[in-house]
Amino acid sequence: MIKPDNFKDFLALAEKENKKLYEICQKYEADSLEIAQEEIRDRVKIVLDAMKDAIKKGLNSKEKSSSGLSGDDCAKLIERYKKGKSLFSKTCQKVLTYSLATIEQNARMGKIAACPTAGSCGIVPSVIVAMAEAMDFDEEIQINALITAGFIGEVVSEKLALAGAVAGCQSECGVAAAMAAAALAEMCGATNEQILNAAALTLKNILGLVCDPVAGLVEVPCVKRNAFLSVYAVTGAELALAGIQSVIPIDEIVEAMKQVGDMISPKLKESSEAGLAVTPTGLKITYELSQKWQNP
Repeated sequence: MIKPDNFKDFLALAEKENKKLYEICQKYEADSLEIAQEEIRDRVKIVLDAMKDAIKKGLNSKEKSSSGLSGDDCAKLIERYKKGKSLFSKTCQKVLTYSLATIEQNARMGKIAACPTAGSCGIVPSVIVAMAEAMDFDEEIQINALITAGFIGEVVSEKLALAGAVAGCQSECGVAAAMAAAALAEMCGATNEQILNAAALTLKNILGLVCDPVAGLVEVPCVKRNAFLSVYAVTGAELALAGIQSVIPIDEIVEAMKQVGDMISPKLKESSEAGLAVTPTGLKITYELSQKWQNP
């Protein structure tokens, strides 16, 4: 059987076989690799463990990146929460800190799981791990969620490359947020249709997000963008679980994202030639770092 390359056909197949989307994806991966489905789950667990390890290390580090642009934001947030100050619930506090902890580990050149990219690596782990802890979801449920997240990213990647250099940050942090929203919906017992709506509602509201890193580094605005879009993903899942549907089907949203990506100027696709990268402060940082690295 040919593996579907769009969400509509995947949904139809899952409904026909009375299975969850992660079960369909898990079976196809096992069949294509000619291994048992349990081995697929074992491999996913390795990724999940790596995510948790990155979170743990990030939460306990204040080390700045080599550029000095990031590395201590998570610590600042943790200190605020220790003082009993927060606009968020304990759960959302975890989502924010776990996201920053992970993406800052990436900036320190620590070990992370690219999901779907290194620049968006804080979004999926923070949502899955924080929500699992808050709602007491066991490891098997977390693995199901991570397979679901991977499924979303894989199908989107059939239409366009998940790279800021190709379609802007909508295809990195935007897709990561959609993956996280779907994963959370799965953990909460959503139907297959609700899972796809969670991804659709999240993705369609990030269309046009550009990639404009200061000094060409995955730090400004990337680090804080991970934190924002982690909470964004929770919103997408919350809406879908309430029965709210995306008027535009997810396959059409992906096509629209590709179209938007094609229309985004190359200067706003990881080239650091426009946007935040060329603000007065952005240019000043770029110059200072170039001097620092040329004359260590």
